[in-house]
Amino acid sequence: MPTLVPSSATAPTPADDLASRYRAVRGLTLALAEPLSDADATVQSMPDASPAKWHMAHTTWFFETFVLRDHVPGYALHDPRFPFLFNSYYEAEGKRHARHRRGMITRPTLDEVRAYRAHVDTALLVALPELPQVARELVALGCHHEEQHQELFVTDILHLFSENPLEPALYVPQPKAPVAMPGPVGWIEGKAGIVEIGHDGQGFAFDCEGPRHQALLQRHAIADRTVTNAEWMQFIDDGGYRDARLWLSDGWAWVKGEGIAAPLYWEERDGGWTRFGLDGRRAIDPAAPVTHVSFYEADAFATWAGARLPTEFEWEAAAAAHDAAGGNQLDGAGAIEPRPSSGGPAFFGDVWEWTGSAYRPYPGFHAIEGAVGEYNGKFMNGQFVLRGGSCATPRGHARASYRNFFYPHQRWQFTGVRLAKDLSSC
Repeated sequence: MPTLVPSSATAPTPADDLASRYRAVRGLTLALAEPLSDADATVQSMPDASPAKWHMAHTTWFFETFVLRDHVPGYALHDPRFPFLFNSYYEAEGKRHARHRRGMITRPTLDEVRAYRAHVDTALLVALPELPQVARELVALGCHHEEQHQELFVTDILHLFSENPLEPALYVPQPKAPVAMPGPVGWIEGKAGIVEIGHDGQGFAFDCEGPRHQALLQRHAIADRTVTNAEWMQFIDDGGYRDARLWLSDGWAWVKGEGIAAPLYWEERDGGWTRFGLDGRRAIDPAAPVTHVSFYEADAFATWAGARLPTEFEWEAAAAAHDAAGGNQLDGAGAIEPRPSSGGPAFFGDVWEWTGSAYRPYPGFHAIEGAVGEYNGKFMNGQFVLRGGSCATPRGHARASYRNFFYPHQRWQFTGVRLAKDLSSC
């Protein structure tokens, strides 16, 4: 996911406002972790996912390292062994525990990680009124960073619980009222010609969202909603996972090699499709957006549907007029999932939308110097951009310019599909 570099135009934030935001962000992480046992929070289900306990400690390490250690004279680390355990990718911060072995960290315990968080929270809030502006910007950055990890926290726990043969529910299932199927996809003619793309410099952004620049768009249309589970079932029934003509070469090799026949967490049981979620295994809602599909699957579906995936520039141009804080996004701990579309085009929330754009730097991009500038530039290869946020994205975190990115085979995030098509220039 995008990481760790603030916009140079970030405005000064009053200490009281920043303290309130810090408390809210940190409190949501604790709320998400509240139902977990120590074992739940320790296990790592795959190399792409991290244990819940690690997410909680890593985000704390960020504040302790880049704010308290570097900007509060006399601050002593809570535990000098923790930087090795909870550094992620920062080469400038020295050696670290291997990512694929994070599930071996049985100690510190979950309670000890909570105590680490409390220690750092107290120290940071005491220091906050006297911190220089550069340190306050790092606090703001750390809050955005922790929100990213809150989404990963949710999706990593979902993947972990799906690996348990008991298929436990993290949250008590709630009754669902039937929802009418959305009508046929409508098409919104997109902007054509030269458009402005990227963050406009107002407020916070990650460095990969800029510089703002011009892009040339051809005539096109973009769907007014994302693809539903019912439409994906039609793709399956029509042999979509068995027809090599629909797939990119690497995608077809992935389908055959991994035995892929449906979105992640789907299973046929008792004559119908079911999905596993944070509320356990339940029947699939045919009206809801399909999710947990890879770029390969998204591209194959688009080909089957006689369409294509939008470019990230087409998507941003269409979404810019919509409320980035609207839609179905994360407001608190609970059994979140994508919901059926209603009320017109929704570009934010429910599912991250795959685009056909490779994750590459914009013209004029330069990575910021120092440790917090390491991530984005060095990951700009082999991945594709997703836009819009999901039901697991903390509300207020997303922007029209926000660029998420994953490898084309990955699908444990809440990822979905919005179609696009070319229009005749005549």
